[in-house]
Amino acid sequence: MESAQDYWAARAALEWQVELGADEALSETPVNRFELLEKPKAKAQANTQAKAAVAAPQVQNIHVEALKIDAVAEATKAAEAAQDLGQLRGALERFEHCELKRGARNLVFGDGTLGARVMILGEAPDREGDREGKPFVGQAGALLGKMLGAIGLSLEDSVYASTVMPWRLLNQSGPSPEEIAMMRPFVARHLALAAPECVVLMGNIACDVVLGQRGITRLRGTWGKAYGLPVMPMFPPETLMRQPDLKRAAWADLLEIKARLG
Repeated sequence: MESAQDYWAARAALEWQVELGADEALSETPVNRFELLEKPKAKAQANTQAKAAVAAPQVQNIHVEALKIDAVAEATKAAEAAQDLGQLRGALERFEHCELKRGARNLVFGDGTLGARVMILGEAPDREGDREGKPFVGQAGALLGKMLGAIGLSLEDSVYASTVMPWRLLNQSGPSPEEIAMMRPFVARHLALAAPECVVLMGNIACDVVLGQRGITRLRGTWGKAYGLPVMPMFPPETLMRQPDLKRAAWADLLEIKARLG
């Protein structure tokens, strides 16, 4: 039996070890401290890899879906398949890759005389045009009517009109380059099916879609060519309403159109 002295001596030694910072007793089996550090690290890496394995297919699927949709290719395919203006309108109505469609009430396709010698392409429908589903309505339409009448033309008898963007614009900055690119195939097919003798491009957006250029002040008044057709850039009626001093330039352009028609 241990003596009291041995007990108190052992206790004193233990207390001294605790004061020095010892917090566990030695085992007869050696412990690999590096292995203890590696296990949590390996476990953390395994958890990270497991999470990545779960997320990777989702990210990959999203990426693959994005690659599958080429809006311009889809627009080209849909436009080229149209054999007449009715089918082209239907193709535009079914086209779901343009964000402008989500903010519009109506598709604006065309108005006026089918088979006319002159086709007018405006930029995009305004609020009234979006509501009525027609290009050039309201005050802008009234001014355009007077302009055409001055050279013996009218929507009712001798002019067909449309807009390069078939839906109302969502902001004042205009359509994005992507939206313009996806509408080009539809406009090209529209021109081919309408088959006018000449085309009037009213505004910068119309010039951008058809000619790939902007700068209506520089472009207006000079005949160009696109898709095998002569085109005349002009200020749109909305611009003339804001800046009446530009009407003289517009009148000169109208006289050029009249001369072209003979």
